[in-house]
Amino acid sequence: MVKFNFVLGEKIVTSRNWVHLFLTTLVVGAVTTALVGFIVRWSEFQQLLSDFNILEFLSILVWLMGVGLIFSIVSQMGFFAYLTVHRFGLGIFKSLWNPVQVLLIAFVLFDLVYLRFNAFAESDESIMPYIGLAVIVLVAGLIVAFMKVKQTNKEALIPALFFMIVVTVIEWVPVLRVNEHSWLYLMLFPLLACNAYQLLVLHKLNQKSQEERKALEKKAKTNEKVQKKPSNA
Repeated sequence: MVKFNFVLGEKIVTSRNWVHLFLTTLVVGAVTTALVGFIVRWSEFQQLLSDFNILEFLSILVWLMGVGLIFSIVSQMGFFAYLTVHRFGLGIFKSLWNPVQVLLIAFVLFDLVYLRFNAFAESDESIMPYIGLAVIVLVAGLIVAFMKVKQTNKEALIPALFFMIVVTVIEWVPVLRVNEHSWLYLMLFPLLACNAYQLLVLHKLNQKSQEERKALEKKAKTNEKVQKKPSNA
């Protein structure tokens, strides 16, 4: 069994369901990266298709999917880390944990704009592209957080928003430091997709695991009664 805390208290997910989450998140990462890569590098793909260079096209596609698997693993590491941080945060800050998360969200969004603009902007460059990236992260986080609230309850709003914004930006740091335009988007959208998928599917896996555990307990009790039943011989 894999045991962890998230929003509603202690939840138990069976190892089979956790493996299912791991594998499906890998698929989400690979497919999303391939699609985003296809859009970002469209001029290159268009040239390959016009030249009927199918092998080169497929090799780049496979490479993108491999990169997507790496992004997915980064996302899952962030997910594990957040579940641990969330548990410690509740234990240390108790009722103040939500306000602390809100402050961290605001701090990360501000730094995402301010620090990058100071580090990479040219003398005559506008700040709007830097704000635009932060807005993308914020809007995606709000959408997923409200979906999580609809799926569970309103107490899930701040933790979900924190995970989708703060954890995503932390996972995104290697590319943010390089500031290569195509890689910014190539990594961001797979991370958002993987993080959103894990966050939204967690509740269903919790329910499924609980049902499986109840079924196993019921089966065990039935077998125990059969074994204790006296023989007519």
